[in-house]
Amino acid sequence: MNEIFKIFKIGVTESERISQQDNDPHHHDFEELLIGKYGQLEHFIDFKSQVMNAPFVSFITQGKVHRAKPLAKNKQCDIWGIRFKSEFIADTVFQLYTTYHDKANICLKADECFERLNTICEIIYQEYLQPDPDLSVIRQLLSSLFTIIESERKKLNLNNDESKKIKSTTFKNFLILLNEHYKEAKDVNFYAEQLSMTIRNLNLICQEILHQSVSEIIETRKLTEAKNLLITTHKTIAEIGYELGFNEKTYFTHAFKKKSGLTPSEYRKEMAKIIS
Repeated sequence: MNEIFKIFKIGVTESERISQQDNDPHHHDFEELLIGKYGQLEHFIDFKSQVMNAPFVSFITQGKVHRAKPLAKNKQCDIWGIRFKSEFIADTVFQLYTTYHDKANICLKADECFERLNTICEIIYQEYLQPDPDLSVIRQLLSSLFTIIESERKKLNLNNDESKKIKSTTFKNFLILLNEHYKEAKDVNFYAEQLSMTIRNLNLICQEILHQSVSEIIETRKLTEAKNLLITTHKTIAEIGYELGFNEKTYFTHAFKKKSGLTPSEYRKEMAKIIS
């Protein structure tokens, strides 16, 4: 996507057009928010498939493999699609990424609160259609949209203590470093040194927020990318393992099975069944 921000509507005609296209699992170089007022969303994300009835909200972070199929229900489909580069509203994206890192979809009630979401989308859309849209106005409205969504998550008890701690600058910087270096053979000491802190303190922060050690988070990031590559490419198991810093195929296979319960080959076959 060349634009820094984009908003569009998906109605019945557009949903039918999308359904007729080849739609393999893929990832984006932008963030995406889907807000459904009417219809359904068949969504493959976080390595599982789910069908949601509107009203719903779905957040797809940059780089996350997914496949979304908007569907009409009772001859109705009304879904907002919002796409933006991470730098457009970076802090909010970080918060949503942490909260949504393994739960991209939430179903909401068709009440006044959801109508406010729809109204804000309408205002953003009208500004976006202007010959010279004011991006600062759109940014403020988008921030309001995220604030309301977060409020609804709290009402549904979808948040835990994690949401209170995600503003940790250290943890945020660790995630940025990890995303830059996870394919390299970097150990826990590397990340601690880059953040000018001890391994013990970095582990304490990671345990407090995600309940995992630094090494577990590093391995999780590597194996999440391995799952993405198994789904979206035809690379061999050895090629994927080597690309992610596993010099031995057997060690990669062992680590993958320990984390997911399946070998990479078994996982690829299972995902092919789900996706098809």
